[in-house]
Parts: sequence; structure tokens; C-alpha cells
Amino acid sequence: MTAFTYLLKSEKDESYYVGICVDCATRLRNHNNGKVESTKSKRPWILVYKKPHKDYSEARKHEKWLKKKNRQYKDGLAG
Repeated sequence: MTAFTYLLKSEKDESYYVGICVDCATRLRNHNNGKVESTKSKRPWILVYKKPHKDYSEARKHEKWLKKKNRQYKDGLAG
């Protein structure tokens, strides 16, 4: 099973959110429909980066690593 690490950017305040999922399109829809408590106040979100991993465990390690990166690094990923 492929899992993704993804980076969302809020169009409201330009903050970032890092997460993992199997289906990025569905996950983004859930964020934008207010189904994710931690992100619903900063909607709408846009997907600015995603990276595939061979399994959930690998994706989780990358997610933890990416969450520690600063805004400048995330801006670079977002393009």
C-alpha cells in the first residue's frame, strides 16, 4: 500500500499543515469540508506538496521529520 506525506497551505492565513494519507484528494476534501477538527478554522486549504512512500510506517517517519522543518523550508516545497 502506498501512503503519502502531504503539505497543505491555508489560503486564509498561509499557515501549513503536514499529514499522511492514502488518498490525497479525499483527504484534502475532508480538510476543506471541516471534517478535520485541527484544520477547520483555517479553511480553505490547498495541497502544495505530496511524497509517496512504500508504507504507512515510512510515511509517518517523514511526516514527523517534515513537521520539524521551518517555514522557509516548507515555502520551498510549496514552490
